[in-house]
Amino acid sequence: MGLLDRLRRGRPGTLRASGRDDEAHLRAWVAAHEGVEAFVEPRTAVTETTMLLVDKDGDHTRRRIGGPDAARKLARSLAIPVYDVQLVGYPQRMRDHDAREKVLRERERRRALGEG
Repeated sequence: MGLLDRLRRGRPGTLRASGRDDEAHLRAWVAAHEGVEAFVEPRTAVTETTMLLVDKDGDHTRRRIGGPDAARKLARSLAIPVYDVQLVGYPQRMRDHDAREKVLRERERRRALGEG
């Protein structure tokens, strides 16, 4: 690692590559959830390629992955279906899950403030 690499690390605008911790998290998450499907999200200007995992209830997690091929390879090893999010979009159950969680968080916030 050169001096410039050390200076760049952690600076805003610098992409962080996926690591073993990311893959370990994805593997553990699949093991702990039922009906998991994988969705590959493309690299952007600020984020490397990511793999989004969504379970049968819409709960989800995402982590960086080494690229679309690495995502497909990992999905095969986990025996779960994998989709390109640019082609199929995000599953409705994920959006429904997020909406339910938002309602629950708002309820908790109001309860904590003594409003409800």
